[in-house]
Amino acid sequence: MEAFVKSTIHHGVNTIEFYDPQSNSLPGKILEELAQAIHGAGNDEETKVIVLRSFGDKTFCSGASFDELVAIKNKEQGLEFFSGFAKVINAIRICPKFVIGRIQGKCVGGGVGIAAACDYAIATEAAEVKLSELAVGIGPFVVGPAVERKIGKSAFSTLAIDATMWRSADWAKRKGLFAEVYPGIPELDEAVRRLVHVLSHSSPEAMTEMKKMLWRGTEDWDKLLLERAAISGKLVLSDFTRHAIEKFKAPKSPKGA
Repeated sequence: MEAFVKSTIHHGVNTIEFYDPQSNSLPGKILEELAQAIHGAGNDEETKVIVLRSFGDKTFCSGASFDELVAIKNKEQGLEFFSGFAKVINAIRICPKFVIGRIQGKCVGGGVGIAAACDYAIATEAAEVKLSELAVGIGPFVVGPAVERKIGKSAFSTLAIDATMWRSADWAKRKGLFAEVYPGIPELDEAVRRLVHVLSHSSPEAMTEMKKMLWRGTEDWDKLLLERAAISGKLVLSDFTRHAIEKFKAPKSPKGA
């Protein structure tokens, strides 16, 4: 299967699904399409609530495409690539509809940022989280504001500094990243159906005003996230990051070799 972003609407519920064959890591093209799909759903009069999900049953989103990271040759290309996650987060932020995150599996790097940007995230116990950016010499600059807004500076610092450590879905729920956590996908989907059914029959005007209230204080993010993208775009050019990414991408030796 090739990477895709698709949007379907049913009884006022607009489901936006994304996929990339590399464990749902997101190249720039898919990030752009995802941001546009969220904008489109937000402006669609038939849409009452949005569900954001990824295809598959294992990884929700494993962050940035490493193939595109290693192909970045200058600061301008770096800024353009990291602006992709900034555009998705800002699209969710300014969308007048609630965005419900269906988090069926692991979240890494930018995937944590997308989950944090969702207005309400429902996950399975398999949805472990990790901010791995520092391990490759970058740091979670672009997603940082979204993650910190949701879980606070202390918990964000824990994720950002201990960049190789997975945190459980229960940890993420206790810190506020996930609103609900369920044993498996069937329970997850039932919980999503219940919530979106209620929201699709709620007042659109009231939900829009609530969304404005909940995101108050983030009005500078159009500028802030681009500034953060520029930092990541500069750091990705460093020798440290180049070597770290190549080491990560290198095939693992079989046991006993």
